[in-house]
Amino acid sequence: EPLVAAARDYAQRFDEKNGGLLGAPKFPSSLPVRFELRFYRRTGDAAALRMAVTTLEKLAAGGIHDPIGGGFHRYSTDARWLVPHFEKMLYDNALLTTAYVEAFQTTGRQDFAQVGRDILRYVERDMTSPEGAFYSATDADSVSPEGRLEEGRFFTWTPSEIADAVGAERAPLITAYYGVTAAGNLDGRSVLSTPRALPEVAREFHLTPERARAEVDEAVVALFAARSKRRPPLRDEKVLASWNGLMISAYARASLALGDDRYAQVAARAADFVLMKMRDGARLAHSIKDGHRGSLGFLDDYAFMIAGLLDLHEATSDPHWLREAVSLDAVLRDEFEDKSGGGYLLT
Repeated sequence: EPLVAAARDYAQRFDEKNGGLLGAPKFPSSLPVRFELRFYRRTGDAAALRMAVTTLEKLAAGGIHDPIGGGFHRYSTDARWLVPHFEKMLYDNALLTTAYVEAFQTTGRQDFAQVGRDILRYVERDMTSPEGAFYSATDADSVSPEGRLEEGRFFTWTPSEIADAVGAERAPLITAYYGVTAAGNLDGRSVLSTPRALPEVAREFHLTPERARAEVDEAVVALFAARSKRRPPLRDEKVLASWNGLMISAYARASLALGDDRYAQVAARAADFVLMKMRDGARLAHSIKDGHRGSLGFLDDYAFMIAGLLDLHEATSDPHWLREAVSLDAVLRDEFEDKSGGGYLLT
C-alpha cells in the first residue's frame, strides 16, 4: 500500500510535457525515476515506466545535460530543463548514472546506456584525482574572453563560434540540432540542447540518420577541442567520503550492467583511496583535501561507502570489498545506532 500511494502521488505531480515534477526550478532527482522503474517491474504498470522514460529522455535532451563534455548540471531554472544553473555536482552525476544504467536494464535502450557512459567518461576525465578519488564539484561561473566572471560562459555558444569550430559546411546541421540561434537563449548566447530528434533534423538537410549521426559525432569532437581552449570553471577538489561512495556504486553498477570491467577498476581505485587515506583507525573522515583530513565522518559517509563497497563486491566477486563493508558496518553499529529509540544518529 505505501508503494502504491507513493506511485499515485508522483503521478499526480508529474509533468507530462517535460518529465520530472511540475514547476520550476527543476532538480534532476534520480530517486523517483528509479522507484518508478522498480514499481513497473513489480506491478507491470506501464504508466510508471512511461514517466521514468519520459523524464530521462527530457533530461538528456535539455540544456541541463552537457552533450559536448558529458555530465549534468545541478538544476534547471525553467520547467523545460533548458537553462541550467551551471554547477556540476558529483552526487548528481553518480545518481543519474545509476538511473540511466537501470533504465537501460529495464528497456534495453542503448541511448540510455550511452548517457551513463558519457557521464562516467566525464567524471574520469575531469573529476578524478591523480590518486583515483573523485572531486566534489565545478563552479557555475567561468571567465569570459573579456576577463569577466559569467555564469555558464564556458558551456554556451553563438552561431559563429559553432562555425569556427566545425566548419561552415557542417555548421547549419549542428546549429539546427543543438538549437543554436543568433538571439540565443541566455544573454545572447545559446545553451546547447536537442529539442528535436536527430532523424527529424536530418530530413531537413536531406541526410540519412546514419550520416547525420556521423556528422554530429565528428562535430562533438571539434566542439570539445574548441571549448577546451576556454578557461574552465573552478573545480572544488575536496574529496567527500559519501559522494565518493555514490560514484563507486555508479561505476560498479555500470561495470556489472554494461559488461565493462574497466569501470570496476576505476571504482576500486577510489575505494582504495577512501579506505587508505580517509580512515583513522576504524573511523572514516568526512573529507580530505591536499592531504588534510576533515572532521569524523557522518552517517551518510558510512552508508554510501558501505553501499559502494557492496556494489563493488557484486561487480568483481572480490571478498576484500565485502570484508571492508562489514568493517565499516561495525562502526555504524557501535557508534551510530540508536539502540533504545531505533534508527541511526547522524553523527
